[in-house]
Amino acid sequence: MAGRVQEICVPGLAPPVGPYAHATRSGGLIFVSGLLALDEAGALVGAGDVAAQADYIFSVLARILGACGCDLQDVCKLGFFLVDLRNCGALADVRRRVFGAHLPASTLVQVAGLMGEGTLLEVEAVAVAP
Repeated sequence: MAGRVQEICVPGLAPPVGPYAHATRSGGLIFVSGLLALDEAGALVGAGDVAAQADYIFSVLARILGACGCDLQDVCKLGFFLVDLRNCGALADVRRRVFGAHLPASTLVQVAGLMGEGTLLEVEAVAVAP
């Protein structure tokens, strides 16, 4: 039905830690919930290493987008929530490697903390379905 919001939960990913879906789709837009570096069992990936956490998060983002018929090149907006701004350089390096010449709009905010001990980064995204 046009205008309805479709909830998307991807098997094999960590289940959402609250009452929400991994992503939602409305028309041609995909809204991906905030992603943490948690494996399918909910264990932290890349403790103490923002680059490792970013790598893992972007791999999960790619899986979610793939389940929606999209890929990372369809991302038009990224939101970053970073515990320590001194990690901006490492995050930027991973982002450049993952997205290449593709430059989605973005926001980066420093936060006091995130869900789960040791999480350094949370990423949300908006993509346009091809």
